[in-house]
Amino acid sequence: MSSLTGPLNVTSTFVTFFAVVGPPKVMLSFAHVARERTTLVARRVALLASAASALLGALCAWTAPYVTEFFHISAESLELAGGIIFFLYAVGLVLGVHVGADSPDEVDEMHPVVSGFRELLLPYVVSPLAVTAVLVESLNRNDWGWRSSVVASFVAVALIDAVCMVATTGLLRKVHTTTLEVCSRLLGLLLAAVGVELFLTGLDRAITDWSGATH
Repeated sequence: MSSLTGPLNVTSTFVTFFAVVGPPKVMLSFAHVARERTTLVARRVALLASAASALLGALCAWTAPYVTEFFHISAESLELAGGIIFFLYAVGLVLGVHVGADSPDEVDEMHPVVSGFRELLLPYVVSPLAVTAVLVESLNRNDWGWRSSVVASFVAVALIDAVCMVATTGLLRKVHTTTLEVCSRLLGLLLAAVGVELFLTGLDRAITDWSGATH
C-alpha cells in the first residue's frame, strides 16, 4: 500500500498533513482573527485551536478502523470520496474561491477567545480535509504502531501551525491578505495533485477487488 503522496512512510504522511492543514492554509483564516483581536488574545486562540486540532486528529487516527467498520465504509470508498473532496477544494483555492468558507464572525467583546476559536473551527480544528487525510493514512496499516506514527505526524503539523501563528501574530495584523492568497493558490496546486493521486489509488483498489470477486 501507499500513502496519499507516495510510499508508505512517515515523511509522506507528514507532507500530506502539511498540505491539507499546514500554515499556508490555516494562517489565511487566522489573519482575520489576528486583525480583530489583541495580540495576546489572538495567540491564545492559536494555541487553543492547535491543541484541539491535534487532539481531534489523534482521536480520528486511533479510532479509524472502528469508525469505518461502524459506518460500513471501505477504505476504497473513503479514498475515492477523499480524492474528489481534495480536488474540488484545490480548484477553489487556485481560483480564489474558498469552498465551504463562512463569512468571518463578529468579535464577541465578552468572549474574544471563544469567538476566535469558533472562527477557526471548520478550516482548522474540524477541517474535513484533515479528517479525511487522517482516516485514509491510518487505514494504510492495521497496527497501533503505524497509527501512532500518523498521530505524531499530525501533532507535529499542528505544533508548526501554532508556532507560526504565535510568531507572526503581530505581522498578520498588518500584512495584506494578497500575500496569503498567493500562498493559498500555490497550495491548491499541490492539493489538486494529492486529490488525483488519492482518487486513482482508491479506483485501482476498487477495480482490483471487483476483479477478484468476479473470478
